[in-house]
Amino acid sequence: MDLKVRTNRDRIVTISVQGEVSAPVMRTSYRVGYDGVARVSPATGGIVYNVRVGDTVYGWAGDHVEPGVSSKDKDEAVNTAYNTLACVGNRAVVVSGEAKGSSGVVTGKHGGIEHVIIDFAPSILEKLAIGDKILVRAAGQGLEITDFPEVKVMNLDPDLFERMDIEVTGAAAGRGRKAKLSVPVVAEVPAVLMGSGLGASTAHSGDYDITTQDPPVLVKLGLDKLRFGDLVAIRDASSFYGRSYRRGAVIIGVIIHSDSKIAGHGPGVTTLLTANHGEIEPRLDPKANVAVLLGLRPESEFPA
Repeated sequence: MDLKVRTNRDRIVTISVQGEVSAPVMRTSYRVGYDGVARVSPATGGIVYNVRVGDTVYGWAGDHVEPGVSSKDKDEAVNTAYNTLACVGNRAVVVSGEAKGSSGVVTGKHGGIEHVIIDFAPSILEKLAIGDKILVRAAGQGLEITDFPEVKVMNLDPDLFERMDIEVTGAAAGRGRKAKLSVPVVAEVPAVLMGSGLGASTAHSGDYDITTQDPPVLVKLGLDKLRFGDLVAIRDASSFYGRSYRRGAVIIGVIIHSDSKIAGHGPGVTTLLTANHGEIEPRLDPKANVAVLLGLRPESEFPA
């Protein structure tokens, strides 16, 4: 078997989708946490000036904080297409307002609020305003790995896929062992820690929350050090047709929003790859972060 990871990227369609910088919304003035405390704090939406990919997901005086720019379209059907077709790693261009012509990169998709999250350099954030329109060159849905038909790829730009240092293992030994895809991640998450997003009918948009209501477990698993943009593996979980528990299955995803004090919530994970029968084998790599892979920020600039 050819050890090169081959895909159908030459057949992937690149199409325009568009949203606009969304305003923060609040249905109530406070949220009650799992600890019974009512908090008033920033949450989803808007332009977040001081939180970017590469920063820690913990400790912010906020809830479900989306780094950089949150965007959506006011028309529900248009926004469904925007959230489904935009993929992590896609190029985004501001097409109205003072920042017109500036480029950014899609770093995640947040379910419930149905936002596409985009990273822009700090100098561009200062020029953006609520309502500015952003066009995304959407490409990635439909991406397939030629020699691994049982691995489903979703929400993943082909260029980012090729930068993830995915390797084929097993087959080279020539002893009948099943070939696997070795995928770099910063941490592994057991399915028991997964909360909001379980049971969703699709994983081609939105996210799946790592619950953070048991801090000692997070420390034990190294999940207390998660950053926006980190690639993680979720064990015994499948995103093939929605999200569900499944022994032996694996989800590879990217951390897209901050932790939360709300029961059943925490850092969100947008699915990039999933397999049900052991075709994916995660391997630990502390540099597995989209900010590093895409050159958005050097790792040396990540805050401690």
